[in-house]
Amino acid sequence: HVQLVESGGGSVQAGGSLRLSCATSGATFTCMGWFRQAPGKGREEVARTNRDGSTTYTESVKGRFTISKDGAKNTLYLQMNSLKLEDTAVYTCAAKFCGRSSYDFWGQGTQVTVS
Repeated sequence: HVQLVESGGGSVQAGGSLRLSCATSGATFTCMGWFRQAPGKGREEVARTNRDGSTTYTESVKGRFTISKDGAKNTLYLQMNSLKLEDTAVYTCAAKFCGRSSYDFWGQGTQVTVS
């Protein structure tokens, strides 16, 4: 069965960096994304990889975050630089079959705290 396992979260000072990883097993996906949910707020798609290989970012992280994949390791990454207080959230990776509007598989989430 499909499993997505995130790692790499933690606490960091504003301006610092973190790299999140999402190890995928049971299948290989082209269309994957990173989401976050801050306390008291709804879930937000932060970045995603698209069918054509392009990437998409929410406006607030453009130029600071980079989503990438290592096909050999079947792992999705989110490099987060110049972190801000408002980046504090639980970050979750997700995967879907390209063409579907909603994601089919979700990880358990990892906490990122910026202070």
